[in-house]
Amino acid sequence: MRLLVLGGTAFVGRAIVGEATARGWEVTVFNRGSAAPPPGVTALRGDRTADGGLAALAAGEWDLVVDTWSHAPVAVRDAARLLAGRARHLTYISSRSVYAWPMAAGLTEDGPLVDGSPDAGTTAYANDKRGGERAAVAAFGAERTLLVRCGLILGPHEDVGRLPWWLTRVARGGPVLAPGPRELPLQYVDARDLAIWTLDAAGRGLAGPYDLVSPSGHTTMGELLDTCVEVTGSGAELRWTAPEKILAAGIEPWTELPVWLPPGEAHDALHRSGVAKALAAGLRCRPVAATVADTWAWVTSPGTGIPGRPERSPVGLDPEKEARALGVSP
Repeated sequence: MRLLVLGGTAFVGRAIVGEATARGWEVTVFNRGSAAPPPGVTALRGDRTADGGLAALAAGEWDLVVDTWSHAPVAVRDAARLLAGRARHLTYISSRSVYAWPMAAGLTEDGPLVDGSPDAGTTAYANDKRGGERAAVAAFGAERTLLVRCGLILGPHEDVGRLPWWLTRVARGGPVLAPGPRELPLQYVDARDLAIWTLDAAGRGLAGPYDLVSPSGHTTMGELLDTCVEVTGSGAELRWTAPEKILAAGIEPWTELPVWLPPGEAHDALHRSGVAKALAAGLRCRPVAATVADTWAWVTSPGTGIPGRPERSPVGLDPEKEARALGVSP
């Protein structure tokens, strides 16, 4: 199988390239060259936002194309138009953010969508992803385009830093502000499971939108943090705290306490979506213990550090703010 990945060196693209090479596929990546590709992978260089930046893609044929772009939809449009006659199938890695707010619990792929233009420059994340979807479908046609609408993505090489922050915080030990309730259900997809499903689905020629995230309750906040304590061996003391107390302390869900959202509308939107379609199409999610342990092994490997994206604000709770909320000395 001949695969072209537009991107291929960051979190999701890296997982897709790794899975494809493990299968023995012929893999090409197209990107600006900020990181070297794995051995055996053909690298094409170019900046898709610049005039003439797609020149390296002017020749060549592929069975499958995967595009991980998250910014200006016009970049998806231009690449897809260029490749439509020389590739059998296009997968666009999108997001559940394309659904209009509020997203009710149980929402599926037929939910209402935000607006997004395939001809737009960079606007807002949700609209850019929707514009990218429309650009992909316009070039390849609905029957040749797979839209992978991801939820929360975790696993090794996570470049937002949500699970890495929890692991490093727990590894420091001491009292840890654990946002309750313990039994709060979570949804996420390990990037490696995303890659396996995406390549299987693209190879079978699946088309249309699929929400790709685990079933709600695949893990809970309690199991996630207990597993962080176990794999780090820190002996940290998880102090479970009611959502009301956390919010009263001015602590922001999701950003200061990554992954966590208090029960209510936002939690329903992010952690209670309907995923029957993806499960029926073969999605399998590894246990949370595997995701946490493998992420910790990566975080503690030489030269890793706590990851992050320069275009995003850092995640995680300031130690002094945490101490005040717990009533302890920092």
